[in-house]
Amino acid sequence: MLMIPDLNRVKIFYHVFHIGSAAGAAKELNISPSAVSQALAKLESEVKARLFTRLHRRLVPTSAGKSLFSIVSPFIRELATGMEGIRQSRKVPSGMLKIGAPKEFGKNYFPGMFALFRKTYPAVVFTLTLAGPAEILSMISGGEIDFGLVDIFLTREPVFGDLSRYSMEPLVDEEVCLACSGTYYRQAIKEDHSFENLVQKEFISYQSSSLPLKSWFKHHFNRFPANLNRVMTVDSLQTVINGIKNHLGLGVVAAHMVREDIEDGSIVPVGTSREDVINTIALVQLQEKIPTLTEKTFIRYMKEDIKSSGCFETFLDTGFRP
Repeated sequence: MLMIPDLNRVKIFYHVFHIGSAAGAAKELNISPSAVSQALAKLESEVKARLFTRLHRRLVPTSAGKSLFSIVSPFIRELATGMEGIRQSRKVPSGMLKIGAPKEFGKNYFPGMFALFRKTYPAVVFTLTLAGPAEILSMISGGEIDFGLVDIFLTREPVFGDLSRYSMEPLVDEEVCLACSGTYYRQAIKEDHSFENLVQKEFISYQSSSLPLKSWFKHHFNRFPANLNRVMTVDSLQTVINGIKNHLGLGVVAAHMVREDIEDGSIVPVGTSREDVINTIALVQLQEKIPTLTEKTFIRYMKEDIKSSGCFETFLDTGFRP
C-alpha cells in the first residue's frame, strides 16, 4: 500500500527547509516552535530518515532532506499557484474551459470564438473535443467536459440512455430531409415514397450508427428499418451531399444546406404526409451542475455572438454545421 506522509507535516518541513530554522518557520506559519519540532520528528519517523542535522540554532538539510525537498517543492509551489487561480476564478473568468462540439461546426466556429473571447478574458484557455452526441453526452455525464453542443434529433432514441440528467437549451432549429439526386430519383424512387420502396434503396450514412437515417424513418413511418444498404459511410455532412450529387443514393441532410440544389432540381427531397423533421442544436449541461463564473461568462458570450452575428447561420449555409 502506498504510504503518503501527513501533508501538514510536509508543509512545515517545506517552510523549515526554505527558511533554514524552526523558529523562522514557526513565525511564518503562526504556530509554536515546539509544534514545528514535533512535526519534524514525526515526519522523520514516517519517512524513516533524518531530514536535518541540528547545528546550534541552525538546521542543515541531510541528503534525505534535500531529496524530500526536491520532491515536495514543485508540489507546494503548484498548489499555491493553483489555489490562487481557484480564488481568482471566482472574481474573473480564468482557467481551463472544456467544451464538446460536433465536428463540422466545432472545428470551423470555435477557434475564432475562442480568440475573440480571449481578447477580453486572456486568463481563459480551452480544450475542445469534437465528437458525436453519444460521446459528448457521456463526457458531460462523467465530468470530462464542462458542457457541449449536440443535435437533439440524434439523441432521441434509447441508445443515448436517460436524458433527464441533462439540461438542454435550444440554440437553433433546422429542417432535416431525406434527399437524393434528381437522376437517382427518376431512376430509383419514381415518385414512390412508401416505406417498402425506400428501404430497398442505397443510402449514404452519416456516422456508422446510421442513426440520422433510422430516426428519419422512425419520424415519418413510426418504424425502424431492419437493415439499410449503406453504400458509403462518412463523418462529414458535406461529403454526404457530395455523395448525393454523384447519384450514390439517399442521405439525410439539413434542408438549408441544399436549398439551391433543390430549387434547380439537381437534388430532390423525399417527403411524406408528415412534416419534415426539425433538428434542434442545443447547449447541453449536466442538470445538477453549478456552472463556474468562467462557464457562465463564456456561454453568455457565445449566445450573444450567435444571435447578433448570425455566425451559426453563416456556417450552416456554407455547409459548416454540426
